[in-house]
Amino acid sequence: MRTGPDYLASLKDDREIYVDGQRIHDVADHPAFAPIATTIAELFDVAADPSSGMTTHAEPNADIETNRVFTTPRSREDLTAFRQAAETWARHTHGWVGRSPDHVGAFLAAFAAHPEAFEGDEHDFSSNIAAFHERMMRENLYVSYAIIPPQVSRANTAHAWAGELVQTGVAEERDDGIIVRGAQMLATGGAVADEIFVSCIKPLTEEDRDFALGFTVPVGADGLKLYCRRPYAPAANSHYDYPLTTRYDETDALLVFDDVFIPWERVFVYRDVAGLRRQFFDTGAHVLGNWQAQIRFMVKLQFLAGIARKVAAVNGVDKFPGVVEKLGELASLTSLVESAVLAAEYTAGPDEQGMWRPGARAVYGAMGLQSELYPRVLAILRDLVGGGVLQLPSSVEDMRNPDTRADIDHYIHSPNAEAAERVKLFKLAWDAIGSEFAGRHHQYEMFYAGAPFVVKGYAYRGYGFDAPMAEVDSFLASYDTDVA
Repeated sequence: MRTGPDYLASLKDDREIYVDGQRIHDVADHPAFAPIATTIAELFDVAADPSSGMTTHAEPNADIETNRVFTTPRSREDLTAFRQAAETWARHTHGWVGRSPDHVGAFLAAFAAHPEAFEGDEHDFSSNIAAFHERMMRENLYVSYAIIPPQVSRANTAHAWAGELVQTGVAEERDDGIIVRGAQMLATGGAVADEIFVSCIKPLTEEDRDFALGFTVPVGADGLKLYCRRPYAPAANSHYDYPLTTRYDETDALLVFDDVFIPWERVFVYRDVAGLRRQFFDTGAHVLGNWQAQIRFMVKLQFLAGIARKVAAVNGVDKFPGVVEKLGELASLTSLVESAVLAAEYTAGPDEQGMWRPGARAVYGAMGLQSELYPRVLAILRDLVGGGVLQLPSSVEDMRNPDTRADIDHYIHSPNAEAAERVKLFKLAWDAIGSEFAGRHHQYEMFYAGAPFVVKGYAYRGYGFDAPMAEVDSFLASYDTDVA
């Protein structure tokens, strides 16, 4: 099993990462990336600990000791073990790392279980996905992904855009591989990943065949550049003031391919528009990967609910009927996601290749409300903290300075908490609802699986309206105009 030090050492590969116009040569030591790299390293150490229950041997490759989240679930027991492993990692980060290695790992595990999905009319890449999945399990790789085109135009697709290969596409085909050029987003965690899976989940037309690709690329590949959004961690002055920002700030990045060579053995989909959909949906990758996402989301909501309940207790208002009502709504919203996670497991079943898929109805039902549910949870927490998150000491230095500490102790305490603990709690609440980190997470959860109309489309297709419609038809058929 890979350890945290193993992972951190692997980041020193001279990857081409840019922030504020400067190239970052060592992400493991840079203030923008070291915090999240350290957190990912902790996840690998957690998984490597035999007591975590995350270690297993891959079947049929029994010689591979790996993380359960990288393996294909072949039974209900496997699926339960996957959920428990994903939850173990999510609890270590309290749900604030949205693209931990188990997310794309789940997609790739489902890909590998369905080699037929990669057997196109012109190319057979089934052995490529099997080989990469085995390598991911053997090396415990952290794979991120970039599967959305840059937002040049949302009115049409890449073939209609001015300029050559704005979206990542094929610039040249060679005997030993392909040359790709263009850009792709949104590689969350890409700067500190081992590899990036590049594809397109947005529906394309046959005119977009040059952009219909699926492949993996090392983050340190020649010609690959990552342009990161502004990182929040460097501006966070202390763990006390920004306890979430200083640990969990994943850096989202735009990938730019400046004629990057991709060997054929790394290609899964090539100039195959139908193949893009097969890889995500025919394999069950989309539902398995998003079940992992809902497990992580469940843990995050539970953590936010915990903050809200503790704030109410510290403020001494947790018995007020209005506050109990708000906490009850928060409990209801959180319980819906918890129930959906377990319902997806309960309604799971094997597909034609023997992979156990979580119930799509439950997974997509929860996803369909995520863009509305998360803002509502934040609104309740905002209501409960009120002005308490605004009238706080400017930084932990006010707590350390004896000239200011006496006033803080006297004026900013609560009946149920001394000043240092009250300030600590409300600083945490602010980092969850009001900081730049919090704002990014608000936007991130609203568009986690795409625009709301896209996600609700998954819920519509995954629900299974045939049975309820048949019940309505049967009832309608039980009476007519001649029945009194």
